[in-house]
Parts: sequence; C-alpha cells; structure tokens
Amino acid sequence: MDNLLTDRQFWVNYWESKTGLSVNIPANYLFHEQLASIIKQQGVETAIELGGFPGYYAVFLKRYFKLDVTLLDYFVHQPVTNALLEANQLKAADVHIVETDLFNYTPKQQFDLVLSCGLIEHFNDTADIINRHISFVKPGGTLFITLPNFRALNGWFQKSFDKENYDKHNINCMDPQLLREICEKAGLSVVQSRYFGRFSLWFENESQKPAAVRILKKTMWLAGKVFTKIIPFDSRQLSPYIILEARKP
Repeated sequence: MDNLLTDRQFWVNYWESKTGLSVNIPANYLFHEQLASIIKQQGVETAIELGGFPGYYAVFLKRYFKLDVTLLDYFVHQPVTNALLEANQLKAADVHIVETDLFNYTPKQQFDLVLSCGLIEHFNDTADIINRHISFVKPGGTLFITLPNFRALNGWFQKSFDKENYDKHNINCMDPQLLREICEKAGLSVVQSRYFGRFSLWFENESQKPAAVRILKKTMWLAGKVFTKIIPFDSRQLSPYIILEARKP
C-alpha cells in the first residue's frame, strides 16, 4: 500500500485555498504549556518543525523562546512564510527553511526538539513516519507530536460532512497506545501519550459548507463546550487532539 494519503498537489491546492495565513501568533498558542515545559526542563536550544508550512510553530518557538529553529516541508511558498515572520516581528533569516521530501532526505544535523503538529496522520505507515522524526532527534532530545483525534465526535462530524478530508487521514494511528509502543520499540522513553483537550469541532474551508451544516456545527460546538466546562476531562470520545512526548536516550 502506498504510504502517502496525500500528494504534493493536494498540499498546493490546500494552501492556495487558504486566506489570512499571516497571523500574529499569541503567546498562549495551542500546546504552549507543553512546549514551554519541555524547553525549560530540557534546556532546549535547537528545534525543527517537520511538515509545518507555513511554519506557525517554528515562528512561535523563535518569537517566544528565541530558539534556533528550522522548518522542513516538501511544499514551502517562501513569500507566505516571510509574511508570517513579518507579522510576528521576525526576519526571513530567523527561521531556516528546508524544502525537501522527508522520505528522500537524510538529516544534516539533529535537534534538541523535533516536533510536528498534524503530520503523521497523513501516512499509512505510522511507525515509519515516527521513526523518520526520531532520526532528527539528538541523544537526550525530545520528540513532540500532535495529531487530531478523529475517533472522537469531531471525527464523526468530519466523516459525515467532509468525507473527502476525512479520507486523507489515517484513523488507525489515532491511538495513544499505538504511538507509545512505536516509540518504546524505537528505544525512546515515553513521557506522555494521551488524548488532549476538552472539546472542539472544525471544518476545512467552513465558509463553503451548506448553511444547515454550519448551523449544526455551531450548535454542537456550543453544547460540547458547555458540557466540558461543567465536567472537564480529556477523553477518546470528545478530546480533539492526541499528544505524544518522548525522550531519546
């Protein structure tokens, strides 16, 4: 089976459909607490974001933690990344860019922190893509991976109303225990592998969806937010994300 659930043209089309990409990234950006803890406790100085165009996390780490950061993706439109950097009071030289196919690339260096957010679920062979991440991690360094949890209510919503997008994701990899086992087999020590977040629903290109679907999404989103505010917990059924944090010996 082909390992890729997407191709380059998919990502070209995906990013060309987006507007407002050059945003001012806040200090409380998603996963900021987890990343801040890793950086402080592990003395992180270098980091690479894999598959992260236009580079939100690379920019976040540079702006707020002054790390030496690299962005690697096989589709990078430099003017978009430059505009994002400018919107965050940074210069083009502040983030190293590597535009390459991860599957035909040998790391030129290793990093204290290797992260990807929303990458591994686009491949059929989960162990293979995680091991490619691990090859970038320095001894003593940290691997930090996040991905959506489409086994939750959000996944049902995607499958019901955006099947084309849902089918671009490997649902089987959305399993914290599987991710833990892959890392442990590779010799890493797993700090955490778990469901993360109270509740959320989202669509790609929501404004293009039928009005009835957008109203249903908003209604379910509000109900879920109220419920998980009253009874806050992370769970397979409701949490929108999975996070994996592991250390390399």
